[in-house]
Amino acid sequence: MSRNLKITLAYDGSEFHGWQIQPGVPTVQGTLADCIKRLTGEDVLPQGSGRTDAGVHALAQVASVRLESPIPERNLTIALNDMLPPSVRVNSVEAVDDGFHARHAASAKNYRYRIYRDAICPPFLARYVYHDPHPMDEELLMRSSEHVVGTHDFTSFVASDPERSARIAASKEYAEHLQGISNIRTIHSSQWVRTEEELAYTVRGNGFLHHMVRNLVGTFLQVGKGALKVEDVPRILEAHDRSAAGPTAPACGLYLVSVEY
Repeated sequence: MSRNLKITLAYDGSEFHGWQIQPGVPTVQGTLADCIKRLTGEDVLPQGSGRTDAGVHALAQVASVRLESPIPERNLTIALNDMLPPSVRVNSVEAVDDGFHARHAASAKNYRYRIYRDAICPPFLARYVYHDPHPMDEELLMRSSEHVVGTHDFTSFVASDPERSARIAASKEYAEHLQGISNIRTIHSSQWVRTEEELAYTVRGNGFLHHMVRNLVGTFLQVGKGALKVEDVPRILEAHDRSAAGPTAPACGLYLVSVEY
């Protein structure tokens, strides 16, 4: 008898070309599917809560998959971790209702972006933070993030057309996913926190567009560095034009922290 399973996993995105399976390159989804097949003999494709990009990390990504294997959930967790590379860890495997789907059932997601501010970034942190030691008005940066809270059309912060076109061409599933999807999202919270060495941006929303968090961070950084003003952020939202916003922040600083259901 088959079971619908919820797999919660963490990964270092540095070694992967993102979550979604692609021919000829390592991906988290492909690696997980391969280990499941080797363990159970079943050729399945776990469905993630979202498609993290190349270099983006996850503390608690969620995937769902239906398996015929009778292996208990706890034993599946142990066996998968024995087979997976050290850059991917399964935190838990749970049996869930048949109707559960990691992406469709998600009600909110939480992301964090880390910026290392000291002059010298330790080498063991370099893959996990964006190093930016340059002068910045951090108060303005923090104020700018408040303007995206609420329900807005985030077209100005979605990946530019060439980027989206490449993903659509590479994946029929992604193209179908985009059909009928608007760029309207609701952001519940958006704030920066300063620690001794880092600036960390945390954002919670009902969903996020391709590169949306990284484009938000890139825009807020432009405010902190004086290229944009705090009051420009609402104007950028209203423009519905990617060219109005700032550059895309590097992937290495971004983490999918958790998914809510």
